[in-house]
Amino acid sequence: MAGSERDLVLALRAELAAIDPSRECDREAERAGIEPGTHWRDATLARLAVRLARRDTDAGREPATPAPFDWAARADHCRMAWLRGRFLARGSLSLANGRTHLEILVPPEDAPALAAHLAAADMRPSWRVRRGYGVITWKSAETVGLVLRRMGAGASLLELEARQVARSLRGELNRVLNAESANLARTVAASFRQLEAISALEGDGRLSNEPLRVREIAAARRETPEATIGELAEKLQVHRSAVQRALERIERLARA
Repeated sequence: MAGSERDLVLALRAELAAIDPSRECDREAERAGIEPGTHWRDATLARLAVRLARRDTDAGREPATPAPFDWAARADHCRMAWLRGRFLARGSLSLANGRTHLEILVPPEDAPALAAHLAAADMRPSWRVRRGYGVITWKSAETVGLVLRRMGAGASLLELEARQVARSLRGELNRVLNAESANLARTVAASFRQLEAISALEGDGRLSNEPLRVREIAAARRETPEATIGELAEKLQVHRSAVQRALERIERLARA
């Protein structure tokens, strides 16, 4: 990823890690998501784990290990807290080359059921097993935005969506410009052929034998070689098809 994209991903992770759940059940669910006791991937995650367990430590108790998370039995806010913790501990987000790719790792035996639960919650992912892990994956920018929003992302997600809109607009503008360039190239090539044909017919006197309308269109083409068929038709107040037929006739006669 480019530096700016990497910075945005880091900002989004930091924003999610800074969320301080008010419900004890959400705190426990997020702790279950980040797997207490495992090797933390960075200091931010370690601080998050300590903060989530602080009610036990403040009371002088050893933080209890959260029970295995039961998605089906928990409320939606607990599910999103668990998903946030799982993303922070075992997930990744890539924005490389304008493509959005979000994934989280789970035990391989948990992947099919979790994918089904997420699909039922309108966050449909794909899943596979990779190097001993179940990999839950989202590649649709719209769905990734929904998942991150439900995890609790705010300002960073708005920045991500603004960049996606800007990238989409740039892509559409490039497509329009490329199409216009191609049309212009075709117009220039056709005009060049037509001017050569008109010169050939004038040179051997055959153009003077053509109907008045054909001669008028030939004259208009000489006067405005850059004009499109539509512009010539508008200038002469005739149908576009009449201009097209006359120019095709001129080219056909020049080749004969």
